[in-house]
Amino acid sequence: MSQAKPRRAAIYARVSTHDQVCSNQLLALHSFAEARGWTVTEFVDHRQSGVKEKRPALDAMLAAVRPRKVDVVACVKLDRLARSGHHLVAMVREFEALGVDLVVLDQAIDTTTPSGRLLFHVLASVAEFRRRRRRRTRRRRASTCRPRRQ
Repeated sequence: MSQAKPRRAAIYARVSTHDQVCSNQLLALHSFAEARGWTVTEFVDHRQSGVKEKRPALDAMLAAVRPRKVDVVACVKLDRLARSGHHLVAMVREFEALGVDLVVLDQAIDTTTPSGRLLFHVLASVAEFRRRRRRRTRRRRASTCRPRRQ
């Protein structure tokens, strides 16, 4: 009886500001992957906004996904991958077409199951809603702080 090959995991972490660190994300991702016997390749973006679709480590991870150098992509939260629901859905569709799974630890998403795919789409919509709401709030605050012309 042959033993199954260990899954190759791309773990992705991201922080937006210079005072944030990825260590908590990476610790959780490494622990999760180790418990499953996965081999890990780490991709980390520092000081990169989730709104940007082009980020150095994300681009490198996608370059590993496309030729199937990884079997699963893991991150701590969906908003670490992207803040745009459209961008998230496009990435997951690409993963699905390539046969690459997505696991999101804090949100219990595992796209290998129907319930995991449903939960992913709901949470992607919520992330997009929150991003737009924050942007609207910032704009409203900025407009109330401007001196009024007479």
